[in-house]
Amino acid sequence: MPVPGQIRISEYDYDLPPERIAEYPVGRRDQSKLLVTSNDKITESPFYDLQQHLPDGGLIVFNNTRVIRARLVFRKETGARIEVFCLEPLLPGREINTAFETSSPVTWKCLIGNAKKWRSGKLTMDLGDELGHLYAERMGEAEGAFMVRFSWDRPAESFAGILEAAGKIPLPPYIEREVEENDTQRYQTIYARHNGSVAAPTAGLHFTDEVMDSLKDKGIGFQNVTLHVGAGTFKPVDQDDIRDHEMHTEQVVVRKELIEAVLRNEGPLTAVGTTSIRTLESLYWYGAKLEEDNTAAFSIKQWSPYGEIEEISIQKSLQNILERMKELGVDEITGNTSLIIVPGYRYHIADILLTNFHMPKSTLLLLVAAFVGSRWKESYRYALENEFRFLSYGDSCLFFKNQNL
Repeated sequence: MPVPGQIRISEYDYDLPPERIAEYPVGRRDQSKLLVTSNDKITESPFYDLQQHLPDGGLIVFNNTRVIRARLVFRKETGARIEVFCLEPLLPGREINTAFETSSPVTWKCLIGNAKKWRSGKLTMDLGDELGHLYAERMGEAEGAFMVRFSWDRPAESFAGILEAAGKIPLPPYIEREVEENDTQRYQTIYARHNGSVAAPTAGLHFTDEVMDSLKDKGIGFQNVTLHVGAGTFKPVDQDDIRDHEMHTEQVVVRKELIEAVLRNEGPLTAVGTTSIRTLESLYWYGAKLEEDNTAAFSIKQWSPYGEIEEISIQKSLQNILERMKELGVDEITGNTSLIIVPGYRYHIADILLTNFHMPKSTLLLLVAAFVGSRWKESYRYALENEFRFLSYGDSCLFFKNQNL
């Protein structure tokens, strides 16, 4: 697959009025609207009728990451408000699942609100009689952010438990209101399992148990991947030529049963969200890397699939991964990806994409355009003209892959 030519992000822009950005979720998850784009035809329905738009059989892949309470608000003795936003672990290790089970102390890469008011010294937060106190100490800078060392009075308590007690859900920056109690439950999918994201995989927010049951009744199988969504998902594209944009890196975890299910699957595969489809494509490229080096690490660089790794069959790629897992004696693999998907990219695994509406001039919109081509423009125009709600708490769309790309 060749390196793409010049792709100007300005060509993936549209007018998004502020009032179309959903500040709150709908009353019930599955009462959101669903836009369906297939064969140049656009229709709409309530989300709870999703099963009517999917073929019988096949497979749906969800991202079962769980949003952490990543925002910690401290008060200095002077009264100054310091907000610490946890991004990713640094010490004692960078593997996210392990980092959450680590006991005091830990060091994380963080953003700091009102940083000029906190240049040195420890911040303290009272967590009550059961947990005691949480302490934060600045340890320098790292990769465009700050290193913050956290410790707490009850070292037997994991960092996950501390965040659950002390932190707040990190709503996206375009939701301009304070976090409310309802967000704790609604900014989380019903199938979230593994702590690690600072932003929700929002396409999954519409699912209810009733919708899941209706999909099972059609003989559709369920599988999960885990991609821990980082704050980089909100990073604006500040270069008009996408080749000059630096893509963020995120951790992924894939289990053996997912790979086996994809190999067995004879029907269409639906990816729920851009994070799921990005994980599946990263998985494919890892298997292709193993064809060249059977000890290669699961690490997919931004442009590696565009000419650096040779394409092979999907079956061969996935078999390579299973063989590598057998050699290592593991049932799951952890890696990282900074894969960027832009128009001209050839998808390998997913046939259908369920996703929310994305920001203008974003890498997520480029990913959608690579899947359906120029249909994204008509779909977004229809949504704007027909009162659809946009972004994280907004409505969703179901795209069938454009086979002519």
